[in-house]
Amino acid sequence: MANFRSWTQILVSFFSLCFLNLVLNFKVAASAGDNGGVGSATESNCKNINYQSFLPPPYQNISHMICRPVWNTYELRFTQNDLQTTTIILSAPYAIGWVGIGFSKDGMMVGSSAMVGWITQHGHAKVKQFYLRGRKSSEVIADKGEVPLNNVPAAVATDGAQIHLAFQLQTTTPLGSQPILLAFGAKIPQNHHLSKHVDKTSLVFDFSSGSQGSVSINNLIQMRKSHGIVGIIGWGLILPVGAIIARYFRHKDPLWFYLHSVIQFVGFGFGLATVLLGLQLYSKMQVHIPAHRGIGIFVLVLSILQILAFFLRPNKDSKLRMYWNWYHGWFGRLALFFAALNIVLGMQAAGAGSDWRIGYGFLLSIIIVAVIVFEVLAYLKRRERRSLPPSIQLDPNGVSSFPSNLAKG
Repeated sequence: MANFRSWTQILVSFFSLCFLNLVLNFKVAASAGDNGGVGSATESNCKNINYQSFLPPPYQNISHMICRPVWNTYELRFTQNDLQTTTIILSAPYAIGWVGIGFSKDGMMVGSSAMVGWITQHGHAKVKQFYLRGRKSSEVIADKGEVPLNNVPAAVATDGAQIHLAFQLQTTTPLGSQPILLAFGAKIPQNHHLSKHVDKTSLVFDFSSGSQGSVSINNLIQMRKSHGIVGIIGWGLILPVGAIIARYFRHKDPLWFYLHSVIQFVGFGFGLATVLLGLQLYSKMQVHIPAHRGIGIFVLVLSILQILAFFLRPNKDSKLRMYWNWYHGWFGRLALFFAALNIVLGMQAAGAGSDWRIGYGFLLSIIIVAVIVFEVLAYLKRRERRSLPPSIQLDPNGVSSFPSNLAKG
């Protein structure tokens, strides 16, 4: 038994070192990735454009604008004053159709607001704000949105093969790091209905420094999917299975203990990776989901406390063992409950499709049904033990054992 426990502690220590190494490497990679995106576009790469010939005031009179190439041949110019007014001019190649820049809370299209400009068939310049309530064309609503425009009218104009979309934002605080969307369509909007985009991208642009992180929307979506998948596997599958083994398979001593320890440490690793991916998403997208983020950190703290409980486990004959059992069991239940709740909150915040909801619902249903079945079986076994005479007892496998001094007949 001592050898088994020693090997278990060695294995646990090995896993701990591996996860510590994972955290350190993750932070180094994240820092390198963030630094790599800063300053990737310089002002010298922008074209020299004289806006006085085609844009109305005040856009033609603004000087000292910062310019950054942001996507393909798209250029973003901006300036901020002491009154928290931000002037933005987006320049893009144009032949026909529409060009838009959106402002998002999480880097995703749904729920964002966009400024869209185009030239009609009769040569009239049009610019409008749209609210992207959903992915369908009917859910893109004109003259709605949350872009904080001021009283200065937005403007759009063409200059050769380029279109220039200009507008001003009025904010209460200086505009800083902001997820923005860029897209264009090949059809002229009819009755202010936008056609589906031909291409799109998403990036995080820092209006305070003029730097950008080149985070494509596909990378953000993939990172968000990884965050969800790893979280469901760790907190939604592995850790509940380890808890089931500890509660209903104690008659398989000492196998249940080693299985429970290893499974929970693996589950903790998945949970830790989930939090790290979530922090990486937050740093790139600056999305504020306080409930999901707070519960995730709370569950991680409970998980760490469970890891510490493993190393501080008193002996079976210790007076503290009863309190330790209470603490370990109920803190574990609390962590699993809030983990399941947080998975649901995360799917709601991300606007997960029906496949995610059905998949996790199916997994959660299997776990709940398994717990109910094991609990009923354990209750029946306890009732059977109580109903037997004192001279007849059940062995751990539930088989009746008789006193050896009974005569065989």
